[in-house]
Amino acid sequence: MSEIVTDNTERQQYEMAIDGQIVFARYRRHDGVVSILHVEAPVNLRGSGAAGRLMQGIVELARRQNEKLVPLCSYAAAWMRRHPESADLLA
Repeated sequence: MSEIVTDNTERQQYEMAIDGQIVFARYRRHDGVVSILHVEAPVNLRGSGAAGRLMQGIVELARRQNEKLVPLCSYAAAWMRRHPESADLLA
């Protein structure tokens, strides 16, 4: 089953369900720029790559929606540094 990242605009967070649990990234959006405030995975999913798959999905959504990203969360910033192919999305 493929994992899908959804944009929960009401909660202002991207979400991805894995085994009935939610990996999420809280954000703030303004004028086509999405600031990633916090990325979190449930304890038993940490170290499984879940947060990285969420970030990949966020990058893909941002690219499709023609948005820029500001990774304020240290995890999001480190992930984007490790994935230079996403550098064009940095605001």
